[in-house]
Amino acid sequence: MAVIVQDGLRRMYVEGEHLFYYLTMYNESYLMPAMPKGAEEGILKGMYLLKTSDLKGSKLRAQLLGSGPLLPEVLKAQKILEEQYKVAADVWSVTSYKELRVDAMQADRFNLLNPTGTKKVPYVSECLNSTEGVIVASSDYLKILPDALQRWLNRPIYGLGTEGYGRSETREVLRDFFEIDARYIVLATLTQLVQGGQLKADVLPKAIHDLDIDPAKRNPLTD
Repeated sequence: MAVIVQDGLRRMYVEGEHLFYYLTMYNESYLMPAMPKGAEEGILKGMYLLKTSDLKGSKLRAQLLGSGPLLPEVLKAQKILEEQYKVAADVWSVTSYKELRVDAMQADRFNLLNPTGTKKVPYVSECLNSTEGVIVASSDYLKILPDALQRWLNRPIYGLGTEGYGRSETREVLRDFFEIDARYIVLATLTQLVQGGQLKADVLPKAIHDLDIDPAKRNPLTD
């Protein structure tokens, strides 16, 4: 947050840009992870690598994207994937899907209008296209936000988000209802690995049971 505030002050009062910033406040207290060295640029551009996997030598790989208060759930999913399913998962903190998309569209526009020039590569492509493994994103935003980055990625991105109407229940119940907590991140990751032929399909029914997920639960899109 301090990096974003400092950048905003510089752009407004030093460079004279006409800007306004808004802060999103959450009614949840959780320990903020330490900022990795060299992450300042990524924070401002929209995403940065927060935590690489501690699991070495695994052929099963994943890139997990988290936003806001769902980031601890993504870190929890990383641990479950590593310890229970031997999936080496890296965690990315997404600070702004909007900034990632705007940067990508700017790169597209430059490349369109300068066909003989050096091609610009969107920042999100730089971050993810050289990595290995399936990509799963979870946030308390709509699924359309991670989906909006798909055209600049070299493989599918599976988005988990809060579709449907709001509820006034506990955080745990809400995250289960919208299917965005650590359990669903794990299941989505395993599903992508199965679809890619890297895992056998029989891992999924067992995972649903072990993760205590109810396949017959209410559908957040319609219920």
